[in-house]
Amino acid sequence: MSKFVGMLRSTWCGAERFRGLEFLRRSGWAVVFVVVAIGSALSCSGMPSLEEQERHVRENELVLHQLTPRAFVGAWGAPTYQHAEFMQFFGMNDDSLIPRSRLASGEPPRGWEVRIEAGDALFLAYPDHGWLVVFFEERLVYREALTAAQLHALGRSWQHEDKFRSRFEVPATQ
Repeated sequence: MSKFVGMLRSTWCGAERFRGLEFLRRSGWAVVFVVVAIGSALSCSGMPSLEEQERHVRENELVLHQLTPRAFVGAWGAPTYQHAEFMQFFGMNDDSLIPRSRLASGEPPRGWEVRIEAGDALFLAYPDHGWLVVFFEERLVYREALTAAQLHALGRSWQHEDKFRSRFEVPATQ
């Protein structure tokens, strides 16, 4: 019996250590609700609605990290050329990400921070609008105004490369 009482005493002493957290136990679901609400508010991406994104695209306001591929397709239609590949990006001071493929070999871009990101990139070329737009993790991270001739040449090079890609090199999103 004394052994049993000793076990109860050690358990009670362990509980005493957490007496300072008694308010958590008493408040119950109210604290859970507040924590979830704050977490949801802080983790919101701030991404505009699809209609607002399409309006930005139609007005040529290509805002970084605020536009998705669906907004471009909704506003301008299907791209003339599209290309997907695993890509390294150089992080810039203005929060843009420059794809490695848009730079001369071995040359870092001006204004480059010491930040590199990598992952599947989606390139959309719109020669009729004069834009090359690049997405990383479903967000616009790079845009470049090019002539229609430059965009057609880029698109033809993608088509040529795709002829020689193995099924292992094609990203899963295609």
